[in-house]
Formats: sequence, C-alpha cells, structure tokens
Amino acid sequence: MSFSVSIAPSGRTFTMQRDETVLSAAINAGIGLPYGCKDGACGSCKCKLIEGRVIHGAHQAKALSAADENAGYMLTCCATPQTDLVIEARQVVGIGDHPVVKMPTRVTSLHRAAPDVMVLRLQLPATHNFGFRAGQYIEFALKDGHRRSYSMANSPEVVKEAGINGLELHIRHMPGGLFTDHVFGAMKEKDILRVEGPFGTFFLRDESERPVVLLASGTGFAPVKAIIEHMRHAGITRPTVLYWGCRSKVDLYMHEWAEQQTAELPWLRYVPVLSEARPEDKWHGRTGLVHQAVLADLPDLSGHEVYACGAPIMVSSARADFTAQAGLPEEYFYADAFTSEADKHGG
Repeated sequence: MSFSVSIAPSGRTFTMQRDETVLSAAINAGIGLPYGCKDGACGSCKCKLIEGRVIHGAHQAKALSAADENAGYMLTCCATPQTDLVIEARQVVGIGDHPVVKMPTRVTSLHRAAPDVMVLRLQLPATHNFGFRAGQYIEFALKDGHRRSYSMANSPEVVKEAGINGLELHIRHMPGGLFTDHVFGAMKEKDILRVEGPFGTFFLRDESERPVVLLASGTGFAPVKAIIEHMRHAGITRPTVLYWGCRSKVDLYMHEWAEQQTAELPWLRYVPVLSEARPEDKWHGRTGLVHQAVLADLPDLSGHEVYACGAPIMVSSARADFTAQAGLPEEYFYADAFTSEADKHGG
C-alpha cells in the first residue's frame, strides 16, 4: 500500500510504501529532509506532523519525548505512515544534484592528529565523479552488514584540487568500537574500503546573507572545516565565527590550521574553548561549555545562522538555549549530531 506525503511550506510531494520510513522515502525521491543519525537517537529530523498518522519505530526519548509526540511531532528517520501525511519541515532542500553512489576507496594515509583522533585520507576511484556539498558525510559498508558514518573534512573544491587522493576524514577512537578499533589497529595504507554517499543536510546555505556561527565539539570540527574551505573557495565573506570546544589542548588537533585561516581570512574569527584544561596546557583562553561561550559573546542570535556539529548533548543544549535565550529562529539552527553506537542504543 502506498501513501502520499506533502511537505509544508515548500509544497514538495512524494509517494511511499507503508513499510518505508518517511526519511528514506524522501531521500529516494530526491528530497533532502534534515537528518543526522538516521537511528532515532539525535532528534535532528524532528518535524511537525500536520495531518495523518504514523507509527514510530525504536527511538530515544531525548530525540522525541512522549510530550513531543503528544504535541504532534515526529522523527522522519523512524516513522512509517498509516495514512497520507502532511508534514512541516522548513529545511527542505533538493539533493538531486549529487546522487548517492557506492564505490570502493583506497586508504592513502593515516595520521594520528591526537592520541584518539586519526586523520584518514582516501583515494576515490578514477572512474567516479563523486560530488558532494561541504559538510556532508559518507557511510562505510562493513563486511558484517554494519555501517559507520563520518563527515568529509574537506570541501569539494579542495578535493578537486588534490585530485582523486583528496578525501579527508577525522575519526575518533571509541575503544571497543567495531570500526575504530580497526582504524587505530590493523588498518594500513592501500587497504580497500567500500563507501556510500553523500548523505546529510548539514551544509552552508549559500544564498543566505546572515552572519554565521560555526559550533563544533571534538571531531565535529571535521565538517565545519569543510564549510570554511568552501566559503574560502566560493568567495563567501559573511561574518563568521568558529567556536571549537574540546576537553584539553591536545584535543584541539587542528588548532594551528584554524589560527592560520583566521590570519588569512578577515571575515573569520576563531574561539577555542576547553572544558577540562590541564595544568600542563598552560591555557589562558576560554573555558567551560562551548555553547555557553557563544551565548556570552552573542546574546542576540536573532539575525544569525548556526551550524552545530559534535556530541549530541552539545547539539541539543545549543539548540534549546540559543532559541530560548538568544532569540535564534529554530529554522536557522542546522545540526549534525555525532552519534556512536552507544548513543544510538542509549548506553
């Protein structure tokens, strides 16, 4: 049985089957609804159900609470339709210009940028013209059927300049993690990895003229770095400030890169923030929670756009506090929460 789905206010429509999730059907139709983890853990795909009924698959209460459901909200990543639907999603974008492709890639280098962060470079097959937007991610297809998602840390312009060797990922070691144990252990140059992408709606809205806040925690810096590279190459000079929150100084694994960009780009500022600075860091910069540093500096965000990427708790706290305390319209908060397997399963 098939149902129709209408999206307000854009007026886009698509049809889907009863056993599909709304998000997967939209992606197959070339319609880019906002999403992050695709596993009911981050809440990035939450939107308003205007008409119709859905059944939610497994998800976490932090992503969609019982109160949210009662208020008419849904998660497109785990909702299946019971009737025709009308949903409200303000961030709808077309994604048909960069089709999702499956391809083999070859590991060209592994560089440990911090004790628990690996910068992985991949060679794309010469036969593929892989297109993506700065900030999007790819998924690794592992042999056992599991998948792991990582944002691309460089812009398509930089990848094109570097040739087919240019795809860069920043991978944090999660001890016991199926994929990251391999990356930090047995993986070596010339290994073949199978990937699929691009995915995600975390990319700069080029047509906007609003000042930009780039907010990252940990390796959430990766897609933010790609966005800065894209802005540089595209000649976008909107006032932009990068806030990067980490535990200690060693976790700011590309601190010098960020400082260099601010030295060269008059429209960009950089504010690193440490939550657990060590005595040996000799840190004289900002401390505390990174999203609170944004609020301290920019108490009025009503005219800004925010792009937040990192730990789910940082993303959800920033979304709640920026909209409630600083007047940021929720439709101008774009997010990509990095969810681990533990995050997805509530452990």
